[in-house]
Amino acid sequence: MNLVNGGSMSNESNDILFVNFNQDCTSLAVGTKTGYRLYTINSLEKLQETFSCEREIEDICIVERLFSSSLIAIVSIANPRKLRVYHFKKGTEICNYCYSNTVLSVRLNRNRLVVCLEERIDIHNISDMKVIHTIRDIPSNPKGLCALSVDNEKSYLAYPGSSQVGEVQIFDTINLRPITMIPAHDSPLSAIAFDWHGSKLATASEKGTVIRVFSVPQGKRLFEFRRGIKRFVEQIF
Repeated sequence: MNLVNGGSMSNESNDILFVNFNQDCTSLAVGTKTGYRLYTINSLEKLQETFSCEREIEDICIVERLFSSSLIAIVSIANPRKLRVYHFKKGTEICNYCYSNTVLSVRLNRNRLVVCLEERIDIHNISDMKVIHTIRDIPSNPKGLCALSVDNEKSYLAYPGSSQVGEVQIFDTINLRPITMIPAHDSPLSAIAFDWHGSKLATASEKGTVIRVFSVPQGKRLFEFRRGIKRFVEQIF
């Protein structure tokens, strides 16, 4: 969660700018005004700090960790168009890339690294970090809304297919081709998330009254949940 643009969390003492889980929710990454920190989640009661980087790069607005590995991707407020990829245990920079516009979000799995700009998405090969495909002229996506499945074989990417209504474009990042467009909602999207296997996609719109779940890649609606039935939503993913 990027707390710089549109975030609601307030923590003046720690100056938190970004908070996010890794792909299997075993680690938590926190970007701050002084650097970033990584935590291991051993229980719901306590977080164990496993790494802290202070003052080397400040104002970290994006920090994404690849599962529990030593690979992290970071973006700072001072250089919002620059993505840095590090091996944090060795303290070495693997690579860096500069983009034409602000990096709004970064997604990782074991095959791909995805960088989302407002009107473009770059797909990198995780093994050598080279750009292997660019999705150009996407509908305006100022929040960088996108989701990348963690399944090694499917590796689907979801992003808004329209800025006016809640359409979801599903893209195959292995074979580098669009799969399907899902008409999920009447109003623009506010959240999208894959399940662990990449076979289901949950969506919510800015209207905020309905969560829908679709099969992937078929795009068939499987479930619909409205306000007042939260107990069922928690059982999906």
